[in-house]
Amino acid sequence: MGVNWLINLFYLISATLFIFGLKMLSHPKQAVKGNFISAIGMLLAIIVTLLDKRIVSFEVIILGLITGSAIGAFFALKVPMTAMPQMVGILNGFGGGASFLVAGNALFEGIYLKQILTNQFLIATVASGLIGSITFWGSMVAAGKLQGIIEEKPIIYKGHHIVNIFLLLISLFIGIILVIKPQLTYLYYILVFFSGVLGVLLVTPIGGADMPVVICLLNSYSGLAAAATGFVLNNNVLIISGSLVGASGIILTNLMCKAMNRSLTNVLFGGFGAVRVSEEEDIYAGKIKSTTPEEVAILLDSSKRVCIIPGYGMAVAQAQYAVRDLMNLLEQRGVQVEFGIHPVAGRMPGHMNVLLAEADIPYEKLKEMDEINPVMPQVDVAIVLGANDVVNPLARTDPKSPIAGMPIIDADKAKTVVVIKRSLSPGFAGIPNPLFAAPNTLMLFADGKKAILEIISALKEL
Repeated sequence: MGVNWLINLFYLISATLFIFGLKMLSHPKQAVKGNFISAIGMLLAIIVTLLDKRIVSFEVIILGLITGSAIGAFFALKVPMTAMPQMVGILNGFGGGASFLVAGNALFEGIYLKQILTNQFLIATVASGLIGSITFWGSMVAAGKLQGIIEEKPIIYKGHHIVNIFLLLISLFIGIILVIKPQLTYLYYILVFFSGVLGVLLVTPIGGADMPVVICLLNSYSGLAAAATGFVLNNNVLIISGSLVGASGIILTNLMCKAMNRSLTNVLFGGFGAVRVSEEEDIYAGKIKSTTPEEVAILLDSSKRVCIIPGYGMAVAQAQYAVRDLMNLLEQRGVQVEFGIHPVAGRMPGHMNVLLAEADIPYEKLKEMDEINPVMPQVDVAIVLGANDVVNPLARTDPKSPIAGMPIIDADKAKTVVVIKRSLSPGFAGIPNPLFAAPNTLMLFADGKKAILEIISALKEL
């Protein structure tokens, strides 16, 4: 046994810290502390692993730590919060990529040294190669869509489901052959290749509106790939931490689907947003009322309660700091300011919360959908900033709409609605929004940040 029992004990302590840290991440007030506890657990796991003499030399490890830390620090300092969703997507991919590379190396090393490879080892290697490659390439496509490098709309072709099933069956078949004849190591490359193609083709038919769900799912995949690699290496802490990531990712994916009133199957295979519906003339014709920053300032000055509903447009315009300044100015005038947060507003879970927290807006002012909707009729002015589908009344009124049944923020129930948007272009669902033509809605056509700054200037002159 040697010191194996001691190593496993420290791994168990690390896993316990992971669990407590993950639990604390469920509430923003404890999130920083939870993140720190999880980091301590990871540091302990790394130190224990370094003390295990069965691994490569310390020189290689130190070189990897320095290189990885430098790259991580660079991205942490340079990547803006508005680009955090694609950064998360890339990091998910790196997790999957690391898993299939480590598992593949273990396979090649075992064959080279003529070791006896157990079925657990071989099956776990195949699982790591399959899931890891799907995760890596799928995450790269997701990040590309979020960054605008790849078309955000669903890319669908005839028979794409059949092609995906075929690729999955081919990958599984190659994996079975590899388990039976592990000496045919070249099959691992083929497995990773076909799985990578499958990863690309699984994500390309998914539109930008569903990226929060995709990111959660890919996060889960990266955890499953890591857990499989843990079985390859017989590393308990990797198995436990990978399982935690996999389980939490699946739970979050389910929550995101519920927030959109859609099934995971529909998200992955529905091609949401691929068909654009042209009903603007019927809904908008002669009903749109434009406004100016000065008129909005007068409305806000006479209000007692204001709700700001942010969407991805706020992130694109980087308007969160301007929004904070508007909030401070209104509160100085005795106005109660709140923020209505939809779970899938943005490109990743909690995207709006992160952006607003970056601007030092108190978390207590961020109201979840279920909390803000009951009081929306008491709101004097609801400012919709860059949001579209998450405030679209068609979700309540049209059972044939692509977003039918999706819970929305009831912005239309406010006394006055001010929608800040560049144009009347539809959201990712590809459908018009009757809110824009509602009797109590005013449209302020402008860049989000510029509009908010002009409203602030107009307010100061009153």
